[in-house]
Amino acid sequence: MKLKHTVIALSLMQAFALHAHAQSTNESMPEIVVTASKWAVTDRASVGGFGETPLMQTPFSVVAIGREQMADLGIRSTTDAMQYDASVSDSYNAVGYAEMFSIRGFMLSNASSYRKDGIAISGDAQIPLENKERIEILKGLAGLQAGVTTPGGLINYAVKRPTNTPLRSVTLEARERGTVYGAMDLGGRMDDRRFGYRFNAAAENLRSYVKGADGERQFVSGALDWQISPQALVQLDMDYQHKSQITAPGYQLIRGVELPTGVSRTMLLNAQPWTKPVETWTSNIGLRFEYSLNDDWRATLAANKHNFKRDDYTAFPYGCSNEGDGFYPGFCSNGDYDVYDYQSVGERKNPFGTQALLNGKFATGSVKHELTLGLTEQTRSDYFGDYVYDYAGSSNIYKNVIVPPAPNNPSTGPILEQRHDRERALIVQDILTLSPEFKLHAGVRQVQIKRDVLGVEALDTSFTLPSASLVYTPTADWMVYATATHGMEHGGEAPKKTENQFEVLAPSRSKEIEIGVKGIVNNSMTVSGSLFQIKKGLEYINAANYFVRSGEQTHRGIELGAQGNATTNLKYNLSLLALHMQQQGTGNADVDGKRTTNVPAFKSTAALEYAVPSVAGLKFNGAWHYSGKKAFDVQNATFVPGYHLFDLGGAYAMHMGGLKTIIRATVDNVTDKFYWRDVTPEVGGYLFPGAPRTFRVSAQFDF
Repeated sequence: MKLKHTVIALSLMQAFALHAHAQSTNESMPEIVVTASKWAVTDRASVGGFGETPLMQTPFSVVAIGREQMADLGIRSTTDAMQYDASVSDSYNAVGYAEMFSIRGFMLSNASSYRKDGIAISGDAQIPLENKERIEILKGLAGLQAGVTTPGGLINYAVKRPTNTPLRSVTLEARERGTVYGAMDLGGRMDDRRFGYRFNAAAENLRSYVKGADGERQFVSGALDWQISPQALVQLDMDYQHKSQITAPGYQLIRGVELPTGVSRTMLLNAQPWTKPVETWTSNIGLRFEYSLNDDWRATLAANKHNFKRDDYTAFPYGCSNEGDGFYPGFCSNGDYDVYDYQSVGERKNPFGTQALLNGKFATGSVKHELTLGLTEQTRSDYFGDYVYDYAGSSNIYKNVIVPPAPNNPSTGPILEQRHDRERALIVQDILTLSPEFKLHAGVRQVQIKRDVLGVEALDTSFTLPSASLVYTPTADWMVYATATHGMEHGGEAPKKTENQFEVLAPSRSKEIEIGVKGIVNNSMTVSGSLFQIKKGLEYINAANYFVRSGEQTHRGIELGAQGNATTNLKYNLSLLALHMQQQGTGNADVDGKRTTNVPAFKSTAALEYAVPSVAGLKFNGAWHYSGKKAFDVQNATFVPGYHLFDLGGAYAMHMGGLKTIIRATVDNVTDKFYWRDVTPEVGGYLFPGAPRTFRVSAQFDF
C-alpha cells in the first residue's frame, strides 16, 4: 500500500477508534475546550545568532512562526506562512515546483538561504513542515550567521524534538477541488526517561486550483534524544519526502510589453498529453551533541546531510514564433505561444554542513562577555546532465492546443558533477555588557570559498564579514539597536538565450545599516520597527543581451510589526513594509533610477481573531493582505497592479467523549479577486496568477 494511503488510513483509524472507545466509556454531552490564543508569534528563535535567543534581545529583524500558529492559521507550506509577513514576497514560486521567495526585495538563494537548524539545505523542493517546531525569518544581511548568502535574509526551520509528556495528534483536511491531507504527530519519553522520541508522518492527494496541476506527496520523519548525563545530550533526526506534481508555468507579456487580459487562472499552460509530473525526493540526517562544561560554558557539535533529487518535465511556454519575426520572450498578440519539450532527469544536490561552537560567559572588570567561537564547513555538489529543450509546436492562452512531443524523441545527457562548492569559516562573536543599559554585539566571520566547475578550479578566495550592533535597553520591556553588517553572495548565472548564457559572475559584497526598536506595551502588545538600507551590485541583462553586474541596487525601507490583545476576546497580528528601491550607477538611462522588479513599494497584512464570549471554544478569524504595484522588468516599462485579498475562517474546540477535537474552516480570497501574485523576471520573465476563492476544512484530534 502506498505511504499516502497508509498515513491517511491510520490517521482515520487512530482518531475514530479512540473516539469510539471514549464514547463507550463516557456518554456525556460534548465538553467545550477553552484554549488561549496562539496567534502571537513565538518569543524565541535561533536564526539571529548562535543559539536560541529571546527575540527581544536580538539586534536584528527576526520573526518566528510557531507550531501553534501554523495549526491555527492552517499553514501547510512555507508559502502559506510567508503571506503573514509583509517583508516576504513570492519570487518564481510556481505551483508544483520549488517554493521561492524574496525578503526586503532580494531573491533568496536555493543553495544558501534555507536552513534546517542553522545548516544550509537545498531550497529546490517544497520543504515539509510536519516535523518543524517553528519557521524563523531573519530579515537583512546574514553574513555573520550564515556566510555566503544573498542579502535579503534567511528562512530557518527548527525541527520538532521529543516531548516530556505523551503527545498523540492526528490532523485531517480537505479542500474543495479534492485535495485530501492526513498527518500524525507522536512524541514522548520511553520508560527510561533519558530517551525521547518524536515521529511525524503525512500524505496528501494534491488537487491544485490550476486544473490539471495535480499530484501527491508523502512524508515521514523521526527525532530521538539521548540524555547521556546531566551535562551531555545527543540528538538525532531523520526525514524523507517524495512529491510528484505537474507544475504550472506562468504567462509572458503579450508581444513582450503588455499584460495578458481575460486569461483563466485555472488554465494549465502545461496541458499536453505527454506532460509528466515533476518528481522530487528529499531527505535529511541531522546529528547534534551538546555538552555543558559548567554553568557558564557549553560546547556544541552539529552536522546535517541533505539529499535532493529531481526529475523535471515541463511543456514549457516561451516566446512567439507565429507572428512576424517573433518575440522572445513574449506571447503573440492573439495569445499564441511556443511550446518546448523540457526535460532534466536525474538532477541531484547533496549539501553537507558541520558546525562546532563554544559558548561561554566571563567578565573582565566591570564588562561582562558572552563569547562564541565557531568553526563551520559546508560542501555542496550539483549533479545534472545536458537538459532537453526542443520546440514541439504552439498553443494559445485562451484555448489549449494539443501538440505532439518533440519529434526527435530527445533524452537528457549523462549526469555529471557540474559544480562543487566548499565553504569554511571561523566565527568570533562577543556580546559585551558595558552597563545595565548598553550592550555591544561585535562579530566577524572569516570565510574561505572554493568552487570547481566540471572538475576544474573556477574560484578560490577568502574574505572577512564583520558585524556590529549597539543595543540600548532603557527598561526591561524596551530595546533600541543600531546594526552595521556585511554580506557576500555568489554571482548570478546568465539566463538561457543571453549572449553569455550560463556564465557565472564573480562573488559580490553587500552592506547593510539598520536601526530598530522592540518593545512590550502594557503586557498586552508586542511592537517592533526598523529602518534599514541594503546595497549590493546590480545584476541584469543589458541592451546587448549580456547578463552583467553594473552599478548598485539600493533598498531603503521601514518595517513595522505589532501583535497582541486589543480586548480580552480580540487578538491581532499586523505587519507592514514600505520600501524605496533604486537602481543606479550603470550609466544606462533605461535602468538608472528605476525600481527593482517584482517588489511592491508598500505591502501589509493584518490578521484578527475573535473568541465568542457566549460560546466557549468558538473563534472566528480574518486576514487582509495588501500589495502595491510591482515592476515587471528592470526598465520599468510594465507594471503589474496592486491588490487586496481577504480571508475568513473559524475554529471550534471541544471535548467529545474524552477526545479533544478542533474543527477549523477557512475561505481564502473571499471576494474571488483576480491578481498577479508573482511577476518574476527569471528565465525570460513570467507572471503567475493568484489562487481563486478556496475553501478548506480540517479536524485535529489530540489524545
